[in-house]
Amino acid sequence: MIIGACTIVLHLPGVFSLKEKRSIVKSVLARLRNEFNVSTAEVDAQDQHTRAVIGVACVSGSAEYARGQLDAVVRWLEENRPDAPVLDYEIELL
Repeated sequence: MIIGACTIVLHLPGVFSLKEKRSIVKSVLARLRNEFNVSTAEVDAQDQHTRAVIGVACVSGSAEYARGQLDAVVRWLEENRPDAPVLDYEIELL
């Protein structure tokens, strides 16, 4: 069993309140769950309104599949969420 974990740092330009940030982050997390069947959560920077750190996890029998799934998540964010550009990400396989 392989567990893939990805930490993604998003920049939220033009967000001036935590309420606006929460709206964007909740939308991103729900879409990732629906599109990729992964677990998602906001894992850091909850008190910063221009930055969000989300965690994405998947379980697979293949390391290649898990890495591909998490790479696809990052690509999807970059292509479909211009309002939340990816600043950095890290993928770890356990």
